[in-house]
Amino acid sequence: MIEVLAPGPYATVQDLGRPGFAHVGVPRSGAADTRSLRLANRLVGNAEGLAGIELTLGMARLLFHDGAWVALAGAPVPAGVTAGVPLAAAAGMGAPFWVPPGAELRLGMPARGLRTYLAVRGGIAVEPVLGSRSTDSLSGLGPEPLRAGTLLPVGPPEGQISVDLAPPPEPRPAVLGVTPGPRDDWFAPDALAVLCARPYTVSQDSNRVGVRLSGAALVRARAGELPSEGMVTGAVQVPPSGQPIVFLADHPPTGGYPVIGVVREADLPVAAQLRPGDEVRFTARPGR
Repeated sequence: MIEVLAPGPYATVQDLGRPGFAHVGVPRSGAADTRSLRLANRLVGNAEGLAGIELTLGMARLLFHDGAWVALAGAPVPAGVTAGVPLAAAAGMGAPFWVPPGAELRLGMPARGLRTYLAVRGGIAVEPVLGSRSTDSLSGLGPEPLRAGTLLPVGPPEGQISVDLAPPPEPRPAVLGVTPGPRDDWFAPDALAVLCARPYTVSQDSNRVGVRLSGAALVRARAGELPSEGMVTGAVQVPPSGQPIVFLADHPPTGGYPVIGVVREADLPVAAQLRPGDEVRFTARPGR
């Protein structure tokens, strides 16, 4: 059992989401940065889809009533254990480590990136809803966001710890590859070139639903709005302001603003780690 002493600015339980329910209005949800959750799970011998904790800007304190192997991936945070030998700044990233029974794990704020993933050997075993343990911030499905006093059960270990080191990737400029459409014809002919010409700044209004951006306005060639139509993760939706929004894991299943392009699936983890004030560039790329 893990007791949340302090969740930090925002923390939730996340797995790989609940696909297959968009036709009844249920978003997929799941980890915003699936690559980091999968890595953290592999490091402790879990199946990649087991639930972990998604921390936004770190700053969490967790009390482990029972000892456990854990791993951190995603935005690098300073980590320390109050019992035993403390971990140096960010030394707990990308490698499994043991938290003794009765010890407290303390996580600091990441110097870069937004979301850190904590995997526990056996997975976080809260009650699933529609086949997933993910918290959906848009629909309210799944467990509530973590708060002080939340108790998180841990499942039984199933696999073997076979990976012992995965250094965090080196920081790189944030670039999102985008493919045109499906509503690029609603925009001026040069709109996609405008989107890719200069960096955009991430707005403080961003969340798990989408990354709101500020920069060059994308001019429409048509007036009015579309009837609601299906939306996918990574869709670059453009409201009347002309400022693009990149949909993330908790995006609505449908939307009425035109979509000028879709971020490549391989670049979605980059979008998930953008924090307010960061700059990001788009580049036109074919394929997924």
